[in-house]
Amino acid sequence: MEIEVIVGNITKIDAGAIIMGFFDGMERPEGDLAVIDEALDGAISQLIGQGEIKGKLNEVTVIHSLGKLPAARVVVLGLGKRDELSCDRVRMAVGEACRRLQQRGISHAATVALGAGISVDVAAQAVTEGALLGSYSFRRHMTKEAEHGELKQLTIVEADETKLPLLQQGSYKGRVLAEATKLARDMVNEPANYMTPSRMAEVAASLAQTYGLELEVLEREQMRELGMGVLLGVTQGSRQPPKFIVLHYRRDDSAQIDLALVGKGITFDSGGISIKPSEGMEEMKSDMAGGAVVMAVISAVAQIKPKINVVAIAPCTENLPSGEALKPGDVLTAMNGKTIEIISTDAEGRLILADALSYANKLGAKRIVDVATLTGACHIALGNDCSGVFGNNQELVDKLIAASVDAGELMWQLPLYEQAKEQLKSEVADIKNVGGKWGGAITAAHFLAEFAGNTPWVHLDIAGTSLSEKDRGYIVKGATGVAVRTLVNLALSLAK
Repeated sequence: MEIEVIVGNITKIDAGAIIMGFFDGMERPEGDLAVIDEALDGAISQLIGQGEIKGKLNEVTVIHSLGKLPAARVVVLGLGKRDELSCDRVRMAVGEACRRLQQRGISHAATVALGAGISVDVAAQAVTEGALLGSYSFRRHMTKEAEHGELKQLTIVEADETKLPLLQQGSYKGRVLAEATKLARDMVNEPANYMTPSRMAEVAASLAQTYGLELEVLEREQMRELGMGVLLGVTQGSRQPPKFIVLHYRRDDSAQIDLALVGKGITFDSGGISIKPSEGMEEMKSDMAGGAVVMAVISAVAQIKPKINVVAIAPCTENLPSGEALKPGDVLTAMNGKTIEIISTDAEGRLILADALSYANKLGAKRIVDVATLTGACHIALGNDCSGVFGNNQELVDKLIAASVDAGELMWQLPLYEQAKEQLKSEVADIKNVGGKWGGAITAAHFLAEFAGNTPWVHLDIAGTSLSEKDRGYIVKGATGVAVRTLVNLALSLAK
């Protein structure tokens, strides 16, 4: 979708539809919407009076202009209560509107930078993100044409020419963040026979070439030389060669890595010998969402160009059963020298992250954030819409949660109380890879903390939020790309 910011009068724009905001509690159209209502012989006022237009958040009412306006349709878009308006509500509402228009086969829409009381650059960013993310679909493997066309263009119209540079700046940032999120969605939505570890490395190579990033892909022999025994243990059951992807963005003159982003890259998770139930196993193609996220984040950071050094690390492998696969009871040695007793081969994500976190420490990263579809326990605790946050450094946790608020991505800090570590004690190794039945998200985070060491570290569990079962606002069914915009915001805040 092309997004253009222009100076003009929204009431005079020739488009398939113009999108106008309306607040819950308004009794009549105001401003440009009043002008449009007059041109439509009071049709909007009549619908308000009849209770058909209420202004509830994400409410979409489409009115045909029948030649009374240059635009063929007017969309009255509910923004909720005026005093509760936020950039995420704008993002949500615009996403809903653009998806509905796309379903009607409309190719060109126009809107103002919705958001009374919100700065125009932030409003333009929210509109842009909402439009691009709400109209997203994944049809790469479908041979049948879509029943509707594509929303190809959105024009943001501003009457005040002096505000144009700010709107363009905000819209550009919104496009970068949305396209990065769409990249993560594309990667996660791909079937596992397409998005293999090797394919993830190919995507990384393409990003490196496009955005001037430094790329290193460690192969099996290099992993062995570095002592990555747990990653190599997980990959034993698969014929697909593992890949350890390292992407560097360097903007600060110092050699210090200000932020290491580590993403779990299990391209398919059967559970290994501790095999999962067959129901829903097809969704386990999404177990590489963390790896997709960190690769997408660094591509966005490279376009915005903050003065900060960031590295994205994605250990990638399949987790499959075979005669050579890792077994419960085996003991593996991680890159940092710790030995791990394998209780469940279905707790493999934390194993590959152990070596990746150790590698980030070897690089001397100043801060580490890992993101992973790690535990069903976190999904049960926080549901489908909220990701879990753990950390050993409250300042970094607070910065990440603040970044998530700006992105409109719900995240909640969970505790790392010491008593839970007792569950990970092993009689044959330094640590077990799983604890008991209770507090699984917490014990998993404690496991990772052993490999983060003393480096300020945050763990983000997106097991419940990486996929959506339905369309809602700018969230679409399938992969969500959750955490991409949050982590870009975090990198930008650390660069200030």
